[in-house]
Amino acid sequence: MSEPSLTVDLEAGTVHPRPAYQRVLLKLSGEFFGNGRVGVDPDVIAQVAREIAGPVKQGVQVAIVVGGGNFFRGAELSQRGMERSRADYMGMLGTVMNALALQDFLEQQDVATRVQTAITMGQVAEPYIPRRAIRHMEKGRVVIFGAGAGMPYFSTDTVAAQRALEVRADAVLMAKNGVDGVYTGDPRTDPTATKIESISYAEALRKNLRVVDTTAFSLCMDNRLPMIVFGMEGQGVARALRGERIGTQVIAD
Repeated sequence: MSEPSLTVDLEAGTVHPRPAYQRVLLKLSGEFFGNGRVGVDPDVIAQVAREIAGPVKQGVQVAIVVGGGNFFRGAELSQRGMERSRADYMGMLGTVMNALALQDFLEQQDVATRVQTAITMGQVAEPYIPRRAIRHMEKGRVVIFGAGAGMPYFSTDTVAAQRALEVRADAVLMAKNGVDGVYTGDPRTDPTATKIESISYAEALRKNLRVVDTTAFSLCMDNRLPMIVFGMEGQGVARALRGERIGTQVIAD
């Protein structure tokens, strides 16, 4: 990632760093879509759509993986007695609902958008085809990936890493609610926890820093794909997409 220069948005009358990334994969949690509740919060989705639209119009190619925890969480349902694979499939359907909601609000910002799903549902989305996704991004369209990996037992964190590798993203950006990076402990319960500015995947795994799924960490480490873990407050999504130095940078050794 190179140091960004400046661009001027004449319409808005603001100055922003020139985007440092050509193509990125953004992961948004399902809990974010519901603002802590079941269902979707239109105001929250509209805000993140505005934050995504700016960098896209500056030329950043964006793909997005969405979670579904505001509707269903397969692991939690299975703990209550539901068969795990069926619970996970229900969670995948929740991610598709979030993907369609985000698509709608992005298109209200005049951002061309395509939803691709790992489970075929031709009336609402395209099937997941990596080369087609790349072509969409090259044309300036945002691609939203729904239905997880299309298989049970895979978290959407892991799907974000896998999709980022397949579409040849420069980095995977993990947006978090209520925390602005990786800490030495849980800052909500540990007053001595301190924020880590930069850390290697190996060290994060060794210290068992469970901000992101360990399988996602391992995939990125093995393929030397950088990850940025950042908070969504204060235009965090827009800043991360432009390549500003925020949150915690996780890199291969």
